[in-house]
Amino acid sequence: MKKAKTEGEKSKIENVSFAEAFKFWLKLGFVSFGGPAGQIAIMHKELVERKKWIGDADFLHALNFCMLLPGPEAQQLAAYNGWRLHGTKGGIVAGAFFVLPSIFILLALSFIYAKFGSVREIAGVLDGLKPIVVAIVVEAVLKIGGKAFKSWFHIAIAALSFVAIFAFHVPFPLIVLAAGILGLASSKFQVQGSKLEERQTSIKQSKIQNLKSKTIKTLFVFIALWLIPLLVSGLFFGWRSLPVKVYLFFTQAAFVTFGGAYAVLAYVNQAMVNSYGWITAAQAIDGFALAETTPGPLIMVLQFIGFMVGWNNADGQNQTFFAIACALLTTFATFLPSFMFIFIGAPYIEKLRGNENLSSALQGVTAAVVGVILNLALTFGTTIVFADSRINWFALLISVLAFVALLRLKIDVLWIVLAGGLLGLVKILIFG
Repeated sequence: MKKAKTEGEKSKIENVSFAEAFKFWLKLGFVSFGGPAGQIAIMHKELVERKKWIGDADFLHALNFCMLLPGPEAQQLAAYNGWRLHGTKGGIVAGAFFVLPSIFILLALSFIYAKFGSVREIAGVLDGLKPIVVAIVVEAVLKIGGKAFKSWFHIAIAALSFVAIFAFHVPFPLIVLAAGILGLASSKFQVQGSKLEERQTSIKQSKIQNLKSKTIKTLFVFIALWLIPLLVSGLFFGWRSLPVKVYLFFTQAAFVTFGGAYAVLAYVNQAMVNSYGWITAAQAIDGFALAETTPGPLIMVLQFIGFMVGWNNADGQNQTFFAIACALLTTFATFLPSFMFIFIGAPYIEKLRGNENLSSALQGVTAAVVGVILNLALTFGTTIVFADSRINWFALLISVLAFVALLRLKIDVLWIVLAGGLLGLVKILIFG
């Protein structure tokens, strides 16, 4: 199932023991700060440059595939590389340990926030973290836009997506679908070497046939795994209960949120705050700030949101237990599809090196994500910097300084987040 490699590369991968890789994936879960870019850089440095377990071309090939999937690209990249090294068990260990440390850390932070969020010192720390989030999201717009905009056509898709979600509140899945169709349509106007492509496709088709039976088995395994929490929640809480609704919503989100944490938060913020009213916009922003302080993928912010949904809407249930149940259901629904995409998609990706139609469609989706993230940046900026129709000069200054530190000075995001929290604490202690 793995693609051909040089003899040296083959022997190097064969010499990597599962125990050795297990230790690395465990360590990675505790040091993977810095968001997707930082986490991808850490993996490249360790796997390609230092340990030489993965070839550079193979690493980038896997990265390109993961960037086009919905969900957390860094976590999916870890699972992909674990799969390349040791098959299914390697992918499970790599993907799981990338997330596990942050699950427990963020559960503790979520409880502290929900229980003691009104404490003066904690409020001060969050006041310093929130402007950092604005700077991070703005930087994401610029960085992702720089990669996504291949032509003026992609800029137009981004602009239309921004207008659709900002002015007309079009649901994010519909924006993704429309962008994919536009991207696919654009490929029809491009002159391609169709004859050569047809010959290459026919040669590779026989290899793909051998994967179909395994794909079906893998799909049934994931369907069974997905059904277990749903059945337990339905039997324990009731089929119309909030945990069941949360599980179904975040399952849907996992399949439509292209663009990682920034895009998924825009979608979730639109639904959870505006449509359902389960949490407040301020709580969503606070969750993003807390997720920035923990290792693991930024999409872990969804666990915090799931926790707060349960905490805010316990309705007679034990508040802490109910919140933890919603949080863990959120996390399971968020990451299970990521493993499925890798274990089903990676073997095909290793056999086929690109399809023009699919590539064009996904480029359209990526461009749309930029417009959606821009909407998120404006929403956050308005809520934080222009709260109560007045300029919060402290928040504005912190946002500008953080943006410069990120974009120009290239300071690690962890240090910027810690500095923001410290400044917020100092402000509340000195000025109240």
